Amino acid sequence: MSNFFTNIIAILLLVFMFFLAVFSMAGDSASMDEVAHLPSGYSYLTQRDMRLNPEHPPLIKDFAAFPLLFIDGIKFPSEIKDWQKDINGQWGFGFHFFYGMGNPVDQMIFWGRIPMILLLVLLGFLIFKWARERFGNKVALLTLFFYSFSPTFIAHGRLVTTDVAAAAGVVLASYYFLKFLYSPTEKNIVIAGVAFGIAQLLKFSLVLLYPFFFLIVFFWIVFKVENGKIREFISYGIKLALIFFIGFLVLWPVYQFHTINIPTEKIELYSQELLKTHPLQKITDPSKIVTWMAENPILKPWSYYVLGVFMVTERAAGGHTTYFLGEISNRGWVNYFPIVYILKEPLPFHIFTILALLYTAYGIKRPFWERTFTRAKNLVKNHFTEFVMILWIILYWLFSLSSNLNIGVRHLLPTFPFIYILVSAGIISWLGAGKNLMFSSVKYIIFIILILWQAISVISIYPHFLSYFNEVAGGAKNGYIYTVDSNLDWGQDLKRLRDWVDEKGIDKIYVDYFGGGDAKYYLKEKFRPWSGDRNPAELQKGDYLAVSVTFLQGGRGMPVVGFDQPYGHYLWLYEQEPPVEKIGYSIFVYQIQ
Repeated sequence: MSNFFTNIIAILLLVFMFFLAVFSMAGDSASMDEVAHLPSGYSYLTQRDMRLNPEHPPLIKDFAAFPLLFIDGIKFPSEIKDWQKDINGQWGFGFHFFYGMGNPVDQMIFWGRIPMILLLVLLGFLIFKWARERFGNKVALLTLFFYSFSPTFIAHGRLVTTDVAAAAGVVLASYYFLKFLYSPTEKNIVIAGVAFGIAQLLKFSLVLLYPFFFLIVFFWIVFKVENGKIREFISYGIKLALIFFIGFLVLWPVYQFHTINIPTEKIELYSQELLKTHPLQKITDPSKIVTWMAENPILKPWSYYVLGVFMVTERAAGGHTTYFLGEISNRGWVNYFPIVYILKEPLPFHIFTILALLYTAYGIKRPFWERTFTRAKNLVKNHFTEFVMILWIILYWLFSLSSNLNIGVRHLLPTFPFIYILVSAGIISWLGAGKNLMFSSVKYIIFIILILWQAISVISIYPHFLSYFNEVAGGAKNGYIYTVDSNLDWGQDLKRLRDWVDEKGIDKIYVDYFGGGDAKYYLKEKFRPWSGDRNPAELQKGDYLAVSVTFLQGGRGMPVVGFDQPYGHYLWLYEQEPPVEKIGYSIFVYQIQ
């Protein structure tokens, strides 16, 4: 396949993805995390003060908020308690900034999402570039197809969140780190360090790049270096430390900008309040580390980075109450991510994955236990890039499986680019193997059917990409049976609820809403507040009740052993007639009988 033809197809795929993302997000109300991220980013750029949302690095929020600087009439609520006195009052501030100041919220959200979509396209280009350099045009195009027709990337690449940015950080940092390994020049060391630093400014979960890079160097020396291994360990160890040091230097000016107007006393107070339940408290008080750094003018910017890392590790250990397979828990499930991955990614892609794995296993031929180390060494030596991708997938999945934070398949996105590349390489090799014309024709027929199936499956869910579930789950309409939260319901359908209420001429509706929108803001005088802990006898026959499925399933799931929070508050809805309407798969509307 010629480079020209390959470039044309790649451009068409990325342009298609761009417009699909833009047009599908235009009707979505704010998702839950956008209320924290976008207002926080605006506060960073205008106040140079990162008191809000310190548990996420600032760069992606700055990027999203930049277009807001060109929107006239935005008012900043600098006098409210959430900004002046609260410890990380991100939610109260965000809702007030969006809905309590007369700001053009829909315009702000739309333009704040555009930089995210540009990042989505940029990540597609980086994945395509890497796959092309390593495997050629065909693998690059198939990889880009899987990416462009990924419902998870489309869904979250349109939102002001950090998950797609995390995937971009992994690809960027890993690509240039391998460039350094293959050619350890001073230039490549600097570029690898800068790329590493940028990754750390995108999401704190990418602190996993520290042990990941160490493991890469270790295996590089074990499998690729024949002589003088001890000398190479020392040499590469120094270079790796230099890359980490350069990355740390990249953090300083960014955090300096964002902390210049934060008093040291506030950083100390934040660390004491936000880290008092951190698991490290059993060994040492992590807030003392942050305080010590904050008191030094040079170290102060880095203190806020360290605070964020501590906050994220605390949250991963602490968990989050959610619904999964009929249960509710705040401690997570070991089988959560495997099952959610199976249900949320397109079934044709899973079939492609199985085909690629079977072909790879067949290629081994002789039993794997014969000359295991020698064969493994040769495989790693000759396919080191693929080995690195597999290593990251294993490392990140192990981290995810051990986490109590089970709120969405989006947390696995940093592994998706490498999975796409590896599966594509396997499929293209499978298609090119063998000389039997009839068998080759059958393989290409299967390939075309699966490609069309995935394209149709993903496009048909438009514009509800966040709610995508594959055929194993029975599609998006059954998704709520398995899992909710950012897998299905992140508050994106509130404006569609408003449109339905207006269309039906309903003059009053009770709403229990989960998300980043404000039901009163959109429904105005028709809105009546509701919550699961209220007595259903308060509702009259004929009343309408709209419930976000995150709250609905959270109020109908059965608690796991040890769960001590209220539950069962929406079991009574089983006695009602089925919902009269389902708004975009995420809001169920009942008419009380």
